[in-house]
Amino acid sequence: MAPAPAPDQADRRLAIMTGPIEVLLVSGSLRAESVNTAVLRTAASLAGDGVRATLYDGMGRLPHFNPDDDPDGGPVPAIVADLRRRLAEADTVLFCTPEYAGSLPGSFKNLLDWTVGGGETYGKPVAWINASSRPHPYAASGAHQTLRTVVGYTGADIAEAACLRIQVPRSAIGPDGLVADAAIRDQVATALQALADHAAS
Repeated sequence: MAPAPAPDQADRRLAIMTGPIEVLLVSGSLRAESVNTAVLRTAASLAGDGVRATLYDGMGRLPHFNPDDDPDGGPVPAIVADLRRRLAEADTVLFCTPEYAGSLPGSFKNLLDWTVGGGETYGKPVAWINASSRPHPYAASGAHQTLRTVVGYTGADIAEAACLRIQVPRSAIGPDGLVADAAIRDQVATALQALADHAAS
């Protein structure tokens, strides 16, 4: 299914100029103590003036993607409509996903499949953080190459300056579920600000 036409970019920029930049944070993990989700929670807590970041938490409730449930011009399941609404209302999207079997986790790929037909990410600035506990520079590279392919297919505007690789050991996560390490927090804040700057440009 081909993505829908791009929304009016001038309207999007006007909305950004008259209010905070809305960043939708999407974790690719369903794990309760996910490092990736902790990174995004940390990003939300570090959002500065003019940026409002919110974490999407509906991935585990999405049905398996079936084209029959996504007819052209027809209704979609309510939880899918909510995902698409939140994507449409966001000025930009920040992903953070682990790798599974050399690619994206199935639940996260399922979420991305539901974004294709709606076209809400067409022309929308997106970025991702590669958060891995492993120091290898290519950790989770398969997942993020697949993510690049999918969001590129949907016509998203990839904010390259905001796509970062960050080593995040589990020991860096505090009891509140946020990254406690100051250096890592700075990198997360840098990625979020770079994405917001790209969306406002």
